[in-house]
Parts: sequence; structure tokens; C-alpha cells
Amino acid sequence: MRERTAAQNGMDSVLCKESDKMFAAGDLVVYGGEGVCRVESIGPSGLAYDDGTRLYYHLTPLYRSGTVMTPVDTGVLMRSVITREEALALIASIPSLPPCKPEQPGIRAAKDFYHQVVMRCQCGELAAMIHNVCRKRAWALRHGKKVSQMDERYLKRAEDQLYGELAAVLGLERGGVADLIRQSWPGWPEKLPEPAAEA
Repeated sequence: MRERTAAQNGMDSVLCKESDKMFAAGDLVVYGGEGVCRVESIGPSGLAYDDGTRLYYHLTPLYRSGTVMTPVDTGVLMRSVITREEALALIASIPSLPPCKPEQPGIRAAKDFYHQVVMRCQCGELAAMIHNVCRKRAWALRHGKKVSQMDERYLKRAEDQLYGELAAVLGLERGGVADLIRQSWPGWPEKLPEPAAEA
């Protein structure tokens, strides 16, 4: 990637402030289904049909090649990654997370529920969903039942999102996040301690 000058980096910060967004070049953000991305620059799209008056974030996904460009006023979910302290606190609190599973029976209800969870990209919800789906899968395997392929697809998306964000803020490879969680909770993701009962 080409080097950027200090002047260019300063301009990115100014543009970001003027666009009433909290993101600046170098920030790590969660952007929709792309997961964690780095903001490379903020400026015009550079496309031939663009008159240059609209500002765009130029993003580099952390876990795939290529770039993403989106208007600074995009309607797609875009937020800062959680902090290292928040990531460690999340891992510590995993057994006490509220259940995250469909309230209504049926494949359609489950699909709609999982889709909403992965689109919200909230780490606590994703962790609880991963735990629930893996418990469901383990039960099915123990009882000779068929594993839901839809569950598996959404499980993969939830794992990619959660582990990708935790890896980014903790300085790990994405594949090492589950092992880190198991240092605190050896049964993750299928089995966790029961939350302590309130006195």
C-alpha cells in the first residue's frame, strides 16, 4: 500500500470531523457484513461519474483482500470496534449473557432471528447465539439427529464477526480467539457454567 503523507492524514481527520462522523483514517470499524475494516482515507470516490462533492470512507477489510467504499452518511451499520477492556470483560461475562435464541418455533422464525442478530453485530448477542447454536448442534449429534444447515451458515457468520472483532482488539489471529475463551471457559462454545443463582 502506498505511503500517505502527514498532510494527507491531517486532511482525513478534518474531512471526518466536517462530515459529523467519529471515524478518521487509521480507525478500526465494524462495517455491516464486512466485519472489521480499517479506514484508509476519507474523500471523494474518484469514480468518473462522481462530481466529487460527496465524501466516502475508503475501507480495507481485515480478513479478506480488496477495498470497500461507502458514503460517510451510509445507512449501513458502521461503528467503532470495542475496546480491549470491553473485549476482556465480554469474555469474562460469557456464562452470564442472556440467552439468544428464537422465541418462536419454525425454520423461518429462526432464520429471521439469526439474520437480525448478525446484522446488529453486537458482540454479546453474537457470543450468546454461538453458544446456543453449538449446544443445539451438540444435542442433535448426541441423539442422532440431523444438524441444521441453516444454523451452521449463521453460526459461521456469527463466529467470523465475533472472533474477527475480538482478534482485532486483542492482537490475535482470528483462529486463536476460541482457544483464548477456553482458557476461561473450557467447555466453550457448547458448554458453559450455569450462572450463579441470585441470593
